[in-house]
Amino acid sequence: MTALENKVPPPLICIFSALLMWWLSSLSAPFALDEAIRRALIFLFLGLGVIVCVAGIIEFKRVKTTVNPLKPETASSLVNSGVYRISRNPMYLGMALILLAFAVYLSSVISLLGIIVFVFYMNKFQIVPEEKAIEGLFGDDYILYKSKVRRWI
Repeated sequence: MTALENKVPPPLICIFSALLMWWLSSLSAPFALDEAIRRALIFLFLGLGVIVCVAGIIEFKRVKTTVNPLKPETASSLVNSGVYRISRNPMYLGMALILLAFAVYLSSVISLLGIIVFVFYMNKFQIVPEEKAIEGLFGDDYILYKSKVRRWI
């Protein structure tokens, strides 16, 4: 299915996943969770997600390379510093954390399937094609980086 590889902006996939989660949440009863704990979890996951996303963007800007995920072949630098020492895909990890906050907001266990769809899609149609392009650009440096840093966390 190369037709979908690096074609849909990841934020749109995140929004689609959130809509899927919202629909799925209507199919089951909400789980009971103390409201204070629920709110704390929402803010925790949302805050972490935003921080991780922004940290990834800042690091790309710091090394003056493209943030455009649809054109990884235009990267001018291999980013392996900052948050990229922990995750090769912190912006996507941040989006997954934001979706987790949304699942807690929905109080729906079944809505977690939307996060699974997001991760599956991102791995297959975004990350793997990105990695091929980046490996073509940076060769052994990227292979070494991949051996040291996990894809998500």
